[in-house]
Amino acid sequence: MDEAEVRRSRRARRWRLEVPWGEPVRLTVPRSMSHIEVERVLREQRPWIEKQRLRQVPRLGLERLAVSESEARIGAKELVSALAQEEAELLGVSYRRVRIGDQRTLWGSCSPGGTLSFNWRLVLAPFSVLDYVVVHELCHMRFLDHSQRFWRLVGGRRPHWREQRDWLREHGPELLAFRAGP
Repeated sequence: MDEAEVRRSRRARRWRLEVPWGEPVRLTVPRSMSHIEVERVLREQRPWIEKQRLRQVPRLGLERLAVSESEARIGAKELVSALAQEEAELLGVSYRRVRIGDQRTLWGSCSPGGTLSFNWRLVLAPFSVLDYVVVHELCHMRFLDHSQRFWRLVGGRRPHWREQRDWLREHGPELLAFRAGP
């Protein structure tokens, strides 16, 4: 079995187990949890951990040395900026700037100050997925929640948004784990 990284947290009320793609298993536990209890959780959860690892089969064909992070960031900035500018106009919203980052868990976010932030790895996804994430974040400029009104707006702009969301759910962990070449 994988090595496990055990994190003790003052805020944790119960244990939480994660199996991140390409990284050690992470077990976050309350500070008061004994070493014996930690070992028991890891032992009892071994079948679940192994099942998660079996699902982590590379399917996107991403080659580390074929992609430079700096080039991908530049491409993402250009593509996202063009899409955001066009779609913001159609939605009747405005934003201050586009930021491209290296988020560990998010594809995009929208700050109250008008900054749209996107993960550079989106440029490695199908164009329709990147497009959906940009539209999703711009729709947050109208509705800062995931209410029915928000989803109706997204659906009005991208009727097949669920396909892109499903693609991210299926392939997102592999994409987030990707580390580009120098």
